[in-house]
Amino acid sequence: MPPSGAISNEGVPPIPFIGSFESTFQPAHDIDVAETTGHIDRFEQDLDLLQSCGISRLRYPVRWHRIEASPDEFDWRATDRSLGRLRERGLRPIVDLVHHTSYPRWLTGGFGDQRFAGAYLRYAEAVARRYDWIEEYTLFNEPFSTLMLCGHEAIWPPYRRGVENFLALVQNVLPAVAAASRLYVELLPEAKHVYVDSCERHTSAGPAGEEITELANDRRFFVADLFLGAHLDRRRPFVRKVLEAGFEDLLSMPPGCIDVLGLDYYAHCQWEFSAPDTGIVPSPNPPSLRELIVEYWDRYRLPCILGETNIRGFGPDRATWLKYTLEQCEQARDAGVPLVGYCWFPFIDSADWDSLLYRCDGNIDPVGVYSLDCNLDRQPTSMSESFRLAASGAPAAALPAFELQEPVASWLEGFGREMSHWRWQPPPRHEVVPPDGPTDARIELKIVEPRSSTGECRVL
Repeated sequence: MPPSGAISNEGVPPIPFIGSFESTFQPAHDIDVAETTGHIDRFEQDLDLLQSCGISRLRYPVRWHRIEASPDEFDWRATDRSLGRLRERGLRPIVDLVHHTSYPRWLTGGFGDQRFAGAYLRYAEAVARRYDWIEEYTLFNEPFSTLMLCGHEAIWPPYRRGVENFLALVQNVLPAVAAASRLYVELLPEAKHVYVDSCERHTSAGPAGEEITELANDRRFFVADLFLGAHLDRRRPFVRKVLEAGFEDLLSMPPGCIDVLGLDYYAHCQWEFSAPDTGIVPSPNPPSLRELIVEYWDRYRLPCILGETNIRGFGPDRATWLKYTLEQCEQARDAGVPLVGYCWFPFIDSADWDSLLYRCDGNIDPVGVYSLDCNLDRQPTSMSESFRLAASGAPAAALPAFELQEPVASWLEGFGREMSHWRWQPPPRHEVVPPDGPTDARIELKIVEPRSSTGECRVL
């Protein structure tokens, strides 16, 4: 096994690996994923496993929803302990201030609450002043996709729908995040803002899907463009929608600062549209991840990391997706993209993403480097070994390609051409899906628009 920091093929340094732990808050249930998965209770064990893989840099949450459970009353004790231990262990966190819906419950309107901007800026400033040693930070995880799910698709609170509601949330949130980025330049001049969002590309199955495809491919850039004050040509398809909706003032928002662009990529980041309201996910004809990374680099000219990726499946399926995504990152790097990190997200299995966090059933989401059993014990799989190899400097070519099992084999069918040169091998016998095993490992996408106080929902 190559030692950490080893040189991969042809004298090219390996892409540095980044660890990660998730803590998305579920306001309706007053619990977060770090609690559901036992990370809070098994913190030291999880760090032991992480460091056993040779990881020293990781995305790590600062849990605002626990720090400020009551307005203007900050309780830093748990955060002092966790960040202090990371520092003592020689781990370098990319601190994550807001991950999806991880805001205090007293912001009852969520990202639409008029108190959000002031509260967020006070909290962000307090974090910077208290932890002035941090080297990297993410001020707001995935602003585009988070606000789309909250304000356009009615999947997360405040459960709003349509372009106008999406833009209203953007207007309420993004100027505050940009202001925080400018403040951090003053307070933490040596630290870097790692801005992460979904890495998307959409295709059309025919003429009926071309208009929505053009719109979606333009919309995916809008929030980052707005944050940077760049590329805001009024003739763009989505910018025209912004003007039609009456949000012209948004285009003159004071820009923020980004040092590193995090590209969060999943198979479901690529849709193929056959009509305005009909799409297939993932696309059966997806462009390669390499192409997407190069496209984002060409647009923003910022150093990049793969900020998140995973696949829902068994250990060998995840190991194969690791091989694919790492190989694509290596190809993007070789094409000239300054790709300075690779992050599999999260390090241990997540929970309740089968309902996109609408329910809180403690359902384990099989996506981690280490798997969770029914007792929340951390179990190694073939994915754990592949991750350890890659994190230690092994290139993608040295990682095994395990034959995909159902349902992942069907889910990833469109990616086959990018994997056709591999030498495939059967998954380890003890990790083969039993005949009566699960048949669907996809996110449900059956969620969730409350219609009444009784909690009724409609299927989307």
